Amino acid sequence: MTPRTGAEIRRAFLDFFREHDHTIVPSASLIPVDPTLLLVNAGMVPFKPYFLGEDPAPYHRAASAQKVVRTVDIDIVGTTSRHATFFEMLGNFSFGDYFKELAIPLAYEFVTEGLGFDPDVLWYTIYEDDDEAAAIWIDGVGVPAERVQRGGVEEGTFWQMGVPGPCGPSSEIFVDRGPAFGPDGGPIGAGEPGEHRFIELWNLVFMQNVQDEPYHVVGDLPAKNIDTGMGLERAAMLLQGVGSLFDTDLVRTVLATGERLTGASYGDDDRADVALRILADHGRAITFLISDGVVPSNEGRGYVLRRLIRRLVRHAWSLGARDVVTPALIGTTVEVMGDGYPAIVAGRDGIVEMAEREETRFRRTLDSGYRLLEGHLDALEDGGEVEGEVAFKLHDTYGFPVELTQEIAAERGVAVDRAGFDVEMAAQRERARSARKADLGDAAPVYREIYDEAGPTAFTGYEGTTGAGRILSILREGEPVEAAAEGEEIEVFLDRTPFYAEAGGQVGDTGRITTETGEVRVADTQFAVQGLNGHRARVTSGTVRVGQDATTSVDEGRRERIRKSHTGTHILHWALRSVLGNHVQQAGSMVTDGRLRFDFSHYAGVEHDALEEVEQAANERVIENSTVHSFEVTREEAEDLGALAFFGDKYGDRVRVVQAGDFSRELCGGTHVPSTGQVGPLVVVGESSIGSNLRRIEALTGSVAYEYVGELRRRLRDTAAVLRSQPDQVVEAARSMTQRIADQEARIEAFEAQARSGAAASLVESAEEVGGAKLVVAAVPGSSPDELRALALQIRDRLGTGIVVLGAERDGKGGLVGAVTPDLAADGVSAGELVSGPARIMGGGGSRDPELSQAGGPQGDRLPEALEAASEAGMAALRGRS
Repeated sequence: MTPRTGAEIRRAFLDFFREHDHTIVPSASLIPVDPTLLLVNAGMVPFKPYFLGEDPAPYHRAASAQKVVRTVDIDIVGTTSRHATFFEMLGNFSFGDYFKELAIPLAYEFVTEGLGFDPDVLWYTIYEDDDEAAAIWIDGVGVPAERVQRGGVEEGTFWQMGVPGPCGPSSEIFVDRGPAFGPDGGPIGAGEPGEHRFIELWNLVFMQNVQDEPYHVVGDLPAKNIDTGMGLERAAMLLQGVGSLFDTDLVRTVLATGERLTGASYGDDDRADVALRILADHGRAITFLISDGVVPSNEGRGYVLRRLIRRLVRHAWSLGARDVVTPALIGTTVEVMGDGYPAIVAGRDGIVEMAEREETRFRRTLDSGYRLLEGHLDALEDGGEVEGEVAFKLHDTYGFPVELTQEIAAERGVAVDRAGFDVEMAAQRERARSARKADLGDAAPVYREIYDEAGPTAFTGYEGTTGAGRILSILREGEPVEAAAEGEEIEVFLDRTPFYAEAGGQVGDTGRITTETGEVRVADTQFAVQGLNGHRARVTSGTVRVGQDATTSVDEGRRERIRKSHTGTHILHWALRSVLGNHVQQAGSMVTDGRLRFDFSHYAGVEHDALEEVEQAANERVIENSTVHSFEVTREEAEDLGALAFFGDKYGDRVRVVQAGDFSRELCGGTHVPSTGQVGPLVVVGESSIGSNLRRIEALTGSVAYEYVGELRRRLRDTAAVLRSQPDQVVEAARSMTQRIADQEARIEAFEAQARSGAAASLVESAEEVGGAKLVVAAVPGSSPDELRALALQIRDRLGTGIVVLGAERDGKGGLVGAVTPDLAADGVSAGELVSGPARIMGGGGSRDPELSQAGGPQGDRLPEALEAASEAGMAALRGRS
């Protein structure tokens, strides 16, 4: 059965390569290990250390469906039917195993038999001088010669990373969608007018060369590798016969949610279509970014996430969506993609919460900021631009990323003074550096007035999650109002509340406030000033007024999960101090529902064994099911009890102590479960550095932790099946397989070493005497660069005083290795100079190392000339020293 849905295509791809002896590697996190990247932007990124030779590959063949985020084209995402920030990349990889001879037939077999494409609609591109690939396509696979087109760098048929390192030609498979989409001529012949007709389906990269600068090949890789990439959404578009990736089953369902949220219909209006495409694409992207641990911020990948959320919200708002939209978009993404990525199912609540909080914060100022910008744009004369000061105010006061301001202005054909904006930003950073820490006196005057008149809010949330209170004040857009109607965004202040305001790392509560005339949905609770709880909310029905009695109700399930995490944080802190030592001090935390993040002082990374000991100690305390209770004492009494206080918190004369069993006492104002057993399980999922002598642990609690363990158990079963063992024997099976591989490699290396030794002895015997030294120049047919290097070193070590230059032709390329003995190098004889000239004869170049140098060029047929030149250079060098 030919696959049609996105899930079926993904499954068919992985099953096909599993049947062809590839290890199926789960998608890596979008947060890359590579420090040079913000996010994983290609399917090969997780395998980059293997391609570069930095780490040995644990398998010779691999295949994956990798989630990818690319934001280089974010400004045009939505304006076309082809661009996206989030997509899945299907790829198969070979690490020194097979090369073009198998990669090309495998790709053709899967495209025609696995996906069912008619060979008559397929076209193929190759690099301009890649005769080998041409022969495989035409003579090996049997495709028509006229369907194979050659292209150069401009046509994208040569792959490189923009830095010195691996590179190589590529071959692409295109699908012809027919004359209705553009002119004939093939993907290269038709040129730009044909880009909608000839759609790239799959790119096969043949990593075989080394470059010293972009597109300047200087030699061959020691091992040739394969890296391929097929966009799942694009494959689905072609197989489903739809016009764009947004019409595929992977994306269209999310877009339909955007239609429901905004009331717009896709296809009715170009402007609305752009917004709906952005909602669908960005909704998918933020789901996976948050799931992988990215948090909205003003730096790095956190800024990418914040910008995506705010761009999404702005476009939803432009279509009239006044309610939050991220929860529904995330929910639909989870429904569509959850089977392939169970982590987003397990983490759905946390993903929704983080996105909704960010959206809610932005929505508070979106309307005012948008009206300010629109007014400024309306007042501009022809040729005017948005001043940098205006762009900065939108950023600083209304939360508009400058890119968002540029995007809105561009829709009106107006530029933004980015240089002026940068000047304002630099001035703000300088002010921030010199500003003193804010206190009550620095709060907005309206908050001070409320506090002076009403005093601190009475918090009743320790006793329960419901209660009664009176509305003391309502703010709308920062200004006091007597009443607020349905749909309005407000901040409500009560005389008493069960809503916990964010503090001590614990997030603020959400829930409902109800009066006899209306209801308010609380999206967040924050301290307006210390002790004054501000309920940031939206009126969902009727009207609410100052002075009304209100019934308050916190989201109980969410609060319960938060309580588990907060008590878990205390237990984890105790376990860290028990295992690592009493120097461990809390340096920060984030406590949310089912998840916690704990920052602490420690001078080194926590080893795996110690981390396991910490987790075990914490769970033993959980299993004990000790009572957790709180009490108030003076600060001095708390210190006498040994209660711990943390990271710059301010405390009054009387403090609240939370005690768990007889092992943990901490000064804490947060909410907690009544017994440690209600926390569990507590599962540590990560440990990392966040600065000098600062570490961070991330952990899960309660049902979220249980779901995580269940997913690990499933993966263990799958791994055991691959290794043909039982789950409790996976380690032994993996070790046995690794040992077998190591033994085989050792036997091969011993055989190769013996062969090299014999060859070295033979070549030394034939060395030419020149000026009291020896010269060996020889061709070693079929040798790889590594083999040439090893043989050259063996010969050099046997010469006494002398020079050796070896060369080989492989796959049409020529390689050279030059080596000189240390005494000659000390006299100024350079291996690099001896081989660089001969390498240029073959159209290449080489390194400049004086004792050992590798070089090469693409014209391997000129190797004899190069070796003759090397011989002459060697003789001249030896005669010159005598």
